[in-house]
Amino acid sequence: MSTEVVAVSAVSAEQLQSPSAPAQQIAVEKVNLLGMSRPQMEKFFEDMGEKKFRAGQVMKWIHQFFVTDFAQMTNISGKLREKLEKICEIKAPEVVHKNYSKDGTRKWVFRVGDGEGSLVETVLIPAEHRSGLRRTLCISSQVGCALDCSFCSTGKQGFQRDLSQAEIIGQLWMANYSYMEDVPVLERERSVTNVVMMGMGEPLLNYDAVLNSMRTMLDDFAYGMSKRRVTLSTSGVVPKIDQMVKDIDVALAISLHAPNDELRNELVPINKKYPLEQLIAACQRYIAKDGNESSRKHVTIEYVMLDGVNDHPEHAQQMIRLLKNLPSKINLIPFNPFPHAPYGRSSRNRIISFQKTLSDAGFVCTIRQTRGDDIDAACGQLVGQVADRTRRAEQWKKKVAQQNEILRSQG
Repeated sequence: MSTEVVAVSAVSAEQLQSPSAPAQQIAVEKVNLLGMSRPQMEKFFEDMGEKKFRAGQVMKWIHQFFVTDFAQMTNISGKLREKLEKICEIKAPEVVHKNYSKDGTRKWVFRVGDGEGSLVETVLIPAEHRSGLRRTLCISSQVGCALDCSFCSTGKQGFQRDLSQAEIIGQLWMANYSYMEDVPVLERERSVTNVVMMGMGEPLLNYDAVLNSMRTMLDDFAYGMSKRRVTLSTSGVVPKIDQMVKDIDVALAISLHAPNDELRNELVPINKKYPLEQLIAACQRYIAKDGNESSRKHVTIEYVMLDGVNDHPEHAQQMIRLLKNLPSKINLIPFNPFPHAPYGRSSRNRIISFQKTLSDAGFVCTIRQTRGDDIDAACGQLVGQVADRTRRAEQWKKKVAQQNEILRSQG
């Protein structure tokens, strides 16, 4: 059960049904309805003595018309609105910074707790598509990240905590609302077309909150997104990939970044626990579901291109062998350097050559266009300046300096 629901567990049904009860008798923090999935909200209303269909009504106001004032929910009785006003709220995370790139990319920095380090970022990337304008939102699931992938700036900040459902879905709410602030309530419409759980953190290590948030994204009473347009990206938490088979049908992406265990152990340390053989087998199990409407027809493989590290012709050949029995699309990502990064970006010619090798072998292989790097919104640059609570970044910079000193002495 989410923290948003637990917050009212101490309030009796009689108190909930008595809007006239003195405030001092109900000393409880207001419940944030923003993060509740429909089953959670239906139970919440039933516990209040209300019909569960009220949940669908309220969800539409929140997620389709972006209303935070219960007084504006005109198809709900005044008595219920008064009750909700006393015990509930609709509250997105606090925006402490926002910036819009010259290429149309938008970035928000949200405060999700106390202290300088309690920040997460969300990035919206627009792109022309044959079906029209596509707006893809990259959502964070944790404050920081515990996996410490060697090429990712987020991993150097350490891990602080998981995000709640309200903090996850609030990122999607705010991105949509940013296009609708000046639009009359009943004329508002959802603008974000695609979601990728690919921001700060490993989403499968915050499983329940991410699962319920994705269910809300798919819910017709909320965002009504196609399951093919909601993607979860993981570094390879194998048991949770298998659990997803039972729980939800969304698109799956794998942060691969290396085609052999030795190199991946270095770049993506979780590989030491779940090596490539186990990871590829889990991906095969995930897409084994039958049905034309399933989003599990293939896995997207994400591969950041690091100069002289994982971009050699033999790495492309290893990729071909690794993925030969896995229906997949490969996305090559030019590395986005950050301060003290021990890697450089592969040359354009080398990336194109790598792509050609994979394409000639029959794979659908694209090169991701770098977007939003003028506002530090590109992949691997999220919240690059947050306070480091684990001293991991300090230790990492010291290690890089030592390595550079060794190279100078040898040269």
